[in-house]
Amino acid sequence: MKLKKKVKVILIIAIILIVAGLGFLAYESLQPKNVRTATVENEIEEYGYTLKSTRNDRYKEMFQELKDILSEDPVDEEAYLEQVSKMFIMDFYTLNDKLANTDVGGIDFVHTNAKTNFLEKAEDTVYKYVESDIYGTRDQELPEVTDVTVEKVENIEYTIGTDVTDDNAYQVEVSLKYKEDMDYPTTATLTFVHEDNKLSLVEVE
Repeated sequence: MKLKKKVKVILIIAIILIVAGLGFLAYESLQPKNVRTATVENEIEEYGYTLKSTRNDRYKEMFQELKDILSEDPVDEEAYLEQVSKMFIMDFYTLNDKLANTDVGGIDFVHTNAKTNFLEKAEDTVYKYVESDIYGTRDQELPEVTDVTVEKVENIEYTIGTDVTDDNAYQVEVSLKYKEDMDYPTTATLTFVHEDNKLSLVEVE
C-alpha cells in the first residue's frame, strides 16, 4: 500500500511539473519579442532617396556624400552618376544588413517603371535565400561589399518603353570588392537614364 501511495505522489508531482512547464512555454511564446525594424534615418526628399537605419556605417557615409553632391547648384552630374552607381552596387550586393529577402537594396535608384520587375527578379535570384533577421538571431553568412570602383563611364542613347528616348543616357562599368569572397559578382554594368530631376537605373548586367 505504501508503494502505491509513493507512485501516486510521484505521478502527481510529474503532472504538476509537466503542466507548469507547458504553462511557462505558453507564457514565453505570448511575450512580445524585440522585433528589428528599419526606420528612415535620413532622406533627400526632392529625389526620393531614403536612408534606412539598418544600413551599415559606410553606406550611411555615402548617403551623406550624395546629399552634399545634390545640394550644389548646379549639380555636378558626373559626380552624381558615380555616387549613385557606387551606392546602388554597395546596397544591392551587401546582404548581411538586410532584414529579409524582401529588403532589397538599391531600390531608390531604380527607374519608376522598372521597380516592380526589378524587385521580383531580385527576390527570386540574389535575395532568394536571405533568411529573416527581424529578431536579430540570424546565423547565416552573407556578403558585405567593402569597396566599389567606377571603371568606365560612357554616354549612350537609350529608349525607355517604346517611344521615349534619352539621348544622354549613361552606361557605367564598376568593379566591387567584398569583405569575404563568397562567389558573388565582382563586376557589373549599369545603365542610367534621366527621370525628371534625377538619374534612374534601368538595367543591371
